Amino acid sequence: MLQIKPVLSALKRHKAGTILIVLQVALTLAIICNALFIIEKRIERMSQPTGMVESNLLTIQNYWAGADTKDIPSLTKSDLLALRQLPGVEDATLMQAYPLSGYSTTEGIRLNPNTRQRISLAQEYFTDDHAIATMGARLIAGRNFRDDEIRFLDPSENAPLPQVIITKALADKVYPDGSALGKPIYIGNNSPSPSTVIGIIERLQAPSPSASFTEYAVLLPALLSGKDGNYLIRSRPGQLSAITKDAPAVLIKLDRMRVFSQDGGVRTFSVVREQAYKSDRGMAILMTAICAILLITTAAGIVGLTSFWVAQRRRQIGIRRALGATQGDILYYFLTENLLIVLGGISLGIALAISLNIWMIIQYEMTMLSLKYVIVSAITLILLGQGAVLMPALRASRVPPIEAIRITSA
Repeated sequence: MLQIKPVLSALKRHKAGTILIVLQVALTLAIICNALFIIEKRIERMSQPTGMVESNLLTIQNYWAGADTKDIPSLTKSDLLALRQLPGVEDATLMQAYPLSGYSTTEGIRLNPNTRQRISLAQEYFTDDHAIATMGARLIAGRNFRDDEIRFLDPSENAPLPQVIITKALADKVYPDGSALGKPIYIGNNSPSPSTVIGIIERLQAPSPSASFTEYAVLLPALLSGKDGNYLIRSRPGQLSAITKDAPAVLIKLDRMRVFSQDGGVRTFSVVREQAYKSDRGMAILMTAICAILLITTAAGIVGLTSFWVAQRRRQIGIRRALGATQGDILYYFLTENLLIVLGGISLGIALAISLNIWMIIQYEMTMLSLKYVIVSAITLILLGQGAVLMPALRASRVPPIEAIRITSA
């Protein structure tokens, strides 16, 4: 059985190369641990459900360029009527924001208007009685808004609304005992009267995917009478492509003094999701590429160093073979030597990984690095190191005993 002491003695005679590989392994482990952590967090964010049925959903960002504010309510009603009557349309609504749209308004939620501290922040969705059906959101308690409860509201107005629908997450946050339905909440800092929770929906994601309170939302029975807004249109199965062409044409026909933005004017929700998570997807791809490059570089370094050592030690290998060492003994020697180097790098790398994670927590408010990333990275580097050293080690094991005599004679 091969003793560790001769391996350590050999490594002491090759300090420069050993230290370089140890540092390379350590740096690779530190970066890969945190890169895997970032990748998983980005994937988790991109996988968040919006609470809507995302298929067959079209969004149109509308802006009335020449309309008078007082005409907005009648223009909106005409638009919604025309959209709902389009062949292939199941329903349509107007919202100032919707999940993943990017823009949002938030307000603090309180149970006591005289209490300065809020229970939570919540996203506000101003909409009508068609919103839940159009979005495909799931009402799990209470009822939907009625048509007679919907009003038009000036964007600058801060009037409380008597009825609201909230998400289950917000209901559980405000009333942890599960009794939110039928109970009052105060929305905003200076709300003179409460709003009664008449319905609870299972989930509705925030307009911003990076919001820390992404599941806390309030639906308000009001359409904003500002010059901009978003129409959400649900098509029947197989009709989305036709509606994507017909809906903007109908709106233009009703009023030519409107503008659809170039970037997000008319988008299916699949495009909305893709654009909302563009930066997260890019970061995940970048981190994956960095991990791949580091692993390839580390493997190449191990292969190069081991090949160099094999070339230097051909005489010693030949002597060992002449003294009875088998090919397996030589192979085991180099595998053990490389394993010790990699383990040394992993030990240093764990300290570096934790230090890097602490720095990211301070700078970017990230969470603590999980042990699983360290374990996965360490196992990956051990397997990579042993795989990388295998070919040079096999070449070393094939050095014949006669090599010692040939080199000595020379």
